[in-house]
Order: sequence, then C-alpha cells, then structure tokens
Amino acid sequence: MFENLCTLPLSSELFTQALHPREPILAVGLSGGHVQSFRLPPVAGASSDDEDGDTSVLSTGTSTIDTEWRTRRHKGSCRTLAYSNDGEVLYSAGTDGLLKAASSSTGQVVSKILVPFDPSGAADPPTLLHALSPQTLLLATDSAALHLFDLRAPSTLSTKPSQTHHPHDDYISSLTPLPPTEASTSGFSKQWVTTGGTTLAVTDLRRGVLVKSENQEEELLSSIFVGGLPSKPGRSKGEKVLIGSSNGVLTLWERGVWDDQDERIYVDMGRGGGESLDSLAVMPEGVGDGGKNVVVGVGDGTIRIVQLGPNKVIGGPLRHDEVEGVVGLGFDVGGRLISGGGSIVKVWQEKMTLDDDEENDSDEGELSAKKRALDGSASDDSDEADAEDSSDEDEGRQRRKKRRKAKGKKNTGNGILGFKGLE
Repeated sequence: MFENLCTLPLSSELFTQALHPREPILAVGLSGGHVQSFRLPPVAGASSDDEDGDTSVLSTGTSTIDTEWRTRRHKGSCRTLAYSNDGEVLYSAGTDGLLKAASSSTGQVVSKILVPFDPSGAADPPTLLHALSPQTLLLATDSAALHLFDLRAPSTLSTKPSQTHHPHDDYISSLTPLPPTEASTSGFSKQWVTTGGTTLAVTDLRRGVLVKSENQEEELLSSIFVGGLPSKPGRSKGEKVLIGSSNGVLTLWERGVWDDQDERIYVDMGRGGGESLDSLAVMPEGVGDGGKNVVVGVGDGTIRIVQLGPNKVIGGPLRHDEVEGVVGLGFDVGGRLISGGGSIVKVWQEKMTLDDDEENDSDEGELSAKKRALDGSASDDSDEADAEDSSDEDEGRQRRKKRRKAKGKKNTGNGILGFKGLE
C-alpha cells in the first residue's frame, strides 16, 4: 500500500514529532534537546512556481528536504511538541522543566514558563502536549498531572495552569481529543481521552475527570479516535477510541462506554506476548483502499495497517527500522505517511500504479545516479551531527522506557536524500 519515498537521518534519537496542520512541514524533538523544522518534498504531481522546477522526488530525484530552522531549544531532552490549531505557534517541553512557545516559521521563542513541580516539590518532566483549541493548551507530566493552560493570545502562555487534574496513577502515555458534539457552538473539543498505566480516563474541560476505566491488566500506550464507522442501533454510534497496548493488542472502546473495552484486534502475536504498539494514526480519506484503516507503529520497528470492520491486519509489515520502535506516526497535508523512531524519520507515499511506473521508466537511470550523489552528501551531514550530539544521545537512550537491546543493520529505505541546512 505504501512505499518509502525518502529517509531523513537525525542528529540524535527522536523523542517526539509533530506535523504542521496546513503545510508539508515536520518538526522533531530530539534527545539532545534540539528542535528542528523540516519542509518536506513537494507532493508528486503538485504544481511548481517555476515552470522548469522539480515537482517531486520520484519524478526527478533532485528535490530535497529543507531544514527551515534548528535550535538547541532545551538543556535536557525535548520530550514533546505540538502545533497550535492554525500552525503559527510550535510548543515544546523538555526535561529542563520549561514549556516554550515559538514561531513555527522562524523558531524564535515568544514565551516560556516553568512546568509546575510535582506534589513533593521536585521537577516533573513533561510527557505530552496538545493544543485543544485556540484558548486551551494541555500538558501532561510524569507524575500523572494534566495541566490546562489558558492561551490569552496565540503566542502567549499564562504563568500558571488554570486547572490541574490527575486522571491516572501512572504517567500519561497518550492523549486524544474527542470531536465536539452536534450541540457544540465553538466547534472545538471540550473532552479528551488519556491513557496512563493500565487505565483509560475521560476528562472534561469544565467538569474535570468524568470516568476512569477498570484496570486492563496491560499497559496502555497509544490512542486515536475513529468516527464514521457503521452504526448499530442500540449498540454503537460508529465512534470508537482505539488503544494500543504493550502486548501487541489493539483494543476498541465505544464512545460513551468507558468502563471497559468491547473489541480486541491482535496486531502482533509473539511468543510470551506481542510487541508494544507505540503509535497510531488514522488513514485520511482519499488514501488507501477507501476503507477505515489505522496505521500502527510497533516496538520492533515495523508499521502495520489495520482495517476496521473486518478488524484485521492487512498487507505485509513496512520496515521503519531494524531495531528501534516507531514512536511517531502521522499523515502530512499531502496524505503522505511520516514515521519516526530511533535516529531517522521516513516519508512514505502510496505505491505508484503500473501506468505511473511506465511513465517513469525513461528517467530511471538519471534518478538512480542523482540518488547516489544525494546519498553521499546526506551521510556526511549525518556523521557530523551525530558527533555533535553523542553525549546527549546517550542520556536520551537511558531515558527510554522500552529500549530494545538487539542490534541490527539500519534500514536506509529507498535512498537518503540531500538535506539543506542539516548541521
């Protein structure tokens, strides 16, 4: 269903990634504290401002991933990133205890505050950020605190959270907003689902924690909302939250029925339990076979596709990395899949049709030569950056909870492209 378009080497281990809501821009937060913004290659078939310019990587082999800006944003690792609803502001939080708001186009910080301490007065490292609306920013921490910040202006943060809730006993591993109901006047979500430890919880902007599930006896790691499923009168409204667990099982929860799961999909079934399902993304309309599909990032470095309805894994696994798990997944505005994990990010696009392949046969030789040239420049940049951040990367690796100890050869996909501005 997908093929690897390009591979982006990073200067240290990826902790978090975020995709711009309106432009083909990817932001990454690294173990060394760096935050970097990349402009992705044009979508195949997109028009160019220059009549003779390049329109896609596959058609000419000369497009590049441009670094828009790069900065050492945090003294510790950068734990989490989130764009504002309009994409104008990029929020970041790190183990240095700082939450910062920066211009997404320049990277310049416009506001920063301290992450609130835990109940004992110690530093409370952040785990997740989410811009719920233009007025509300959510911040989750290791102590299971969920802070709500009032965004008085698009780039300004208040100094203290307006509310703080504790929906779980363990750190908050995922956060998924629930779409507004038909009765909503603002059009923005006011409720969200979180996972922490072995429980799921639902929190309301006004009323606080509404409900907490039973102990699921398996660690819950990732979550995503899926609507538009077939409804069943009296049983289902066609809206579900999907939860990825630590043992390879994807559980489905009916919206409004939060005490326990109602369906299970076995994504990975290894001996002694499957691999962890670390990240989830809903396949957008117009991508894939037209059904309701979910992309799953697995702890063994593979990507699986699950079809809802039949509730089964379809197709073979995609390989992001031979060793590191897939901690980040998402689709950019062009419908391309972006996967992140270890020290690489990969861009995937739908496989070309036979007609498309025939049209590109004449350019195959030129494309291969250009890719080889670009491979060399990208490797040089990556080596320099790895040396710069080696000590920070070691620290970051120790922070990871589920680090795989097996060693393997790094998968470089279909060729690493040249990257402008990569330090």
